[in-house]
Amino acid sequence: MNFHILTLFPEMVMDGLNTSITGRAVANGLLSIEALNIRDYAFNKHHSVDDYPYGGGAGMLMQAEPVYQAYEAVAKKINKKPRVVYLSPQGQTFTQKMAEEFAKEDELVLLCGHYEGIDERVLEEIVTDYISIGDYVLTGGELPAMVLVDAISRLVPGVLHNDVSAEFESFQDNLLEYPQYSRPENWHGKKVPEVLMSGHHANIEKWRREQSVIRTKQRRPDLLEKCKLTDAEKQLIEKIQKNT
Repeated sequence: MNFHILTLFPEMVMDGLNTSITGRAVANGLLSIEALNIRDYAFNKHHSVDDYPYGGGAGMLMQAEPVYQAYEAVAKKINKKPRVVYLSPQGQTFTQKMAEEFAKEDELVLLCGHYEGIDERVLEEIVTDYISIGDYVLTGGELPAMVLVDAISRLVPGVLHNDVSAEFESFQDNLLEYPQYSRPENWHGKKVPEVLMSGHHANIEKWRREQSVIRTKQRRPDLLEKCKLTDAEKQLIEKIQKNT
């Protein structure tokens, strides 16, 4: 999968993504991540890409043409119009389901805004998706872009050493992940649950599912509305409610 990040700060993006799992995936040829500096497509000697907004107001606005030319460079390189995600607090909140959808793309462009935003005309022309990582404001779209690359890339086959792990992490089936334990068996007086050392796989899976339901109820009850629960699991939730 190929990521194309349109940004004013390519070093910030690449320094973060060339490490850990994404860095190894790039080195192994499973991913390609490039950051295009939008300033390189500005038609002035100072490579400035911002100007005052019409109608007045605080701050500066990124101009349409440099952004469009950076997009055109990608489109020409891959010989098609790519899917373009604009990272904006006005977008839909990013979810695991979206990550799964984006992971099916061969090419994905991530557009990072700055200042007071980007000229609306170029957004109307090139953007296919508006995505937010939460209801707060950041100084630019670089950190959200890195979040998307991380979440999406781990769903690309081969990126994780254990591909099965991507299927059983938080938010699969709209449930949070169950608690996990490692050695030693007793740490600070806290013991590993006996069921996990029993070797009985069916009981372990049953315990993990129950713990996922309990944890989701306690920490993210909103997710349970989208989850398909068994009658036993519904009774478990009712029991939790009575004890709180």
